[in-house]
Amino acid sequence: MNYSMTSTDQPLLFGFGRSCLGILMLAITILAGGCGATKEENYNSPEGYDLESPIVVKLPLELDEISGVVFYQKDTSVLAINDEFGMLYKIFLNRPKQIYKWKFSEGADFEDLVLLDSIFYVLKSTGDILTFRFEGDSINLLERKFPGTGNEFEILYFDPRFNKLMLICKDCEYDKKKSLSTYAYDPWTFEFTDDTFKVDVTRIATMAGEEKMKFKPSAASIHPVTGDLYIISSVNKLLVRADRKGNAIEVFKIDAGLFKQPEGLTFTPRGTMIISNESADIGVANLLIFPYKQKVIKAEQ
Repeated sequence: MNYSMTSTDQPLLFGFGRSCLGILMLAITILAGGCGATKEENYNSPEGYDLESPIVVKLPLELDEISGVVFYQKDTSVLAINDEFGMLYKIFLNRPKQIYKWKFSEGADFEDLVLLDSIFYVLKSTGDILTFRFEGDSINLLERKFPGTGNEFEILYFDPRFNKLMLICKDCEYDKKKSLSTYAYDPWTFEFTDDTFKVDVTRIATMAGEEKMKFKPSAASIHPVTGDLYIISSVNKLLVRADRKGNAIEVFKIDAGLFKQPEGLTFTPRGTMIISNESADIGVANLLIFPYKQKVIKAEQ
């Protein structure tokens, strides 16, 4: 498996492969939690998305605590981890009942997943990073220890501009309520650095219409079209569109009935957003799929 795909891949429809035309039927055949129900509040959405009308893919009980997710373009699937078991899952979006799985480690508190150049990076809540790759019938597994204790992380994503994996604190020892620290992990030198940026929580709180806030983000990813950083928080029920330095540009409140416990976020190459929801003891876990409709700017005549 390789994160980078060639130009010979099939054309995309809403960011999916042509083989996934059946995904459009999921809107009819799969029960969309919250869709069509009477709502007391309208929720705004980032440009190009409708956060109130996703395609919903229900997942089996084994994935009730799904966490990090990665879109795998080669076969229109989503790769995922469970935050309790050291298992890698492959979920085919055009046939979601067909799921493959592989064991890569013993159980731990696994939070996020990145696939880069055929190597998987799995984040533990402590900040430690497991790396593994498939070599024939075996798995080559290594672990890199985060240089510190007393921290809690749920976010790991790759930023191609910095050419590093980025970690955003959920609850770190030295952070105050006004900001969150971030760290970088260099996958080539295997080193962690903390000279990155801070997420301004005060700015997010103000934009959300609150005086103060303890912001606890659960997933993030770089938008492949706009280059923005999207950050979601299950605790705060917020989606933040920020620049790559973590400065909020827009803040959106999200429907707690639909986003019951969002723990993973990934994009297709053309911007379709996929968010994983834990079951949260309300039904089953699911994937929320938000097609991206890029704004077309017509040239003047």
